[in-house]
Amino acid sequence: MTKVKDKSALVLDGNVVKVRLMAERQASNSMVHVDWLRFTVRLRNAPPFLTDKRAESTSIWDEGYRLHKLLSLINELPDHERDACGQASALADRVCMALGFEFNRGAELGKGHDFYKHRWPIHRCGAEVGWVGFGASSDSPKQRAQAESMHVNLYGVACTFAEHGWTDRMAKIVDELDGKITRADLALDFFDGFSGGIERVFKEYCEGLCDSYGHRPALRDINWAKGCSRSLYIGSKDAGKETNIYEKGDQLFGEKVGSKWLRFELRYGNKVRVLDTDLLRRPSDFFAGASDWHAAILREAGDVATPEYIAYTPKPALMHVKAECTRNALHLLNNAAPSIALAFQYLTEEQFLELVTHKKRPKRLASFSHADLSEAYSEAFSQFVVPRSGPVAMSLQ
Repeated sequence: MTKVKDKSALVLDGNVVKVRLMAERQASNSMVHVDWLRFTVRLRNAPPFLTDKRAESTSIWDEGYRLHKLLSLINELPDHERDACGQASALADRVCMALGFEFNRGAELGKGHDFYKHRWPIHRCGAEVGWVGFGASSDSPKQRAQAESMHVNLYGVACTFAEHGWTDRMAKIVDELDGKITRADLALDFFDGFSGGIERVFKEYCEGLCDSYGHRPALRDINWAKGCSRSLYIGSKDAGKETNIYEKGDQLFGEKVGSKWLRFELRYGNKVRVLDTDLLRRPSDFFAGASDWHAAILREAGDVATPEYIAYTPKPALMHVKAECTRNALHLLNNAAPSIALAFQYLTEEQFLELVTHKKRPKRLASFSHADLSEAYSEAFSQFVVPRSGPVAMSLQ
């Protein structure tokens, strides 16, 4: 009985999401929907947060208890954190107003996320759908710099159920506070299915249609062999442009329903790109600007846009590690690959593992961290290796 009830609730939620997205599409006259948003603003001088005013409540005892608990917690904060707490509170309230009347700041200060020490939760119907973080979680130099900022994180459900026009209102907040967008997801939904399905996407990738400026982006997959609830990730987070093409209908309604809903979700990040607030005002233009392939997919959905490109400005260190990884990958393929293939064919598993494990890195790569090499080497290698049988062969993780 429990399983049936949960499944019914899931189907209902999926239908509600679909109806809401279709209504937003009609109201905004845009096929592309902003599905996640994160931005950071710097702390400024602000009046203290502490106040004796009590919000209205059906129970003065409940409200009095919550207020007493909250003020006690804030009183324990250092002076500079009290000031940050007040600014973050005001920012959370402003964000909620931009999202719509269903949203409100949580009454209790919560534990922070993503290296922020504290957070004000943003609620819709009693569930957390975002937060505003402040304060540093440690005393490291990087965290001390973070302590001078506040961070807004709005989940997909907040973006889906926000009132029409919320992206314009949010862009205005970011502009007025001189903020920086750190992540924005742009979603294009094919509710009734995409011609050729997700298999066509992989085929077009192999044919080079997803290439951008002569570069073949990285590719990885999830659940490809399973045949349902599949995802293809084209691009990389480190490059600040990754597109997740996934079977949204399976996610919302369950695999047995057989929904054809396919989503193209373009995820922009600010590691090596500057994300303009116009991205919130004109999401279709920035979706089309990701590549000629993205623009073609958007046209197929029936949307006409003026492609807006977000420049890629790699940091010198990132360029250096990728250059060295490319050099090493070429050496491996051109010189060492035949010997490695021979060893793989004729050595026992134990002998082969002894050959390739517990070895020092090449001198030119010794100074880079594991995190630097993890993405850069995979991306470098993928430039020269073309998948043969399917996405599983191309999986990078």
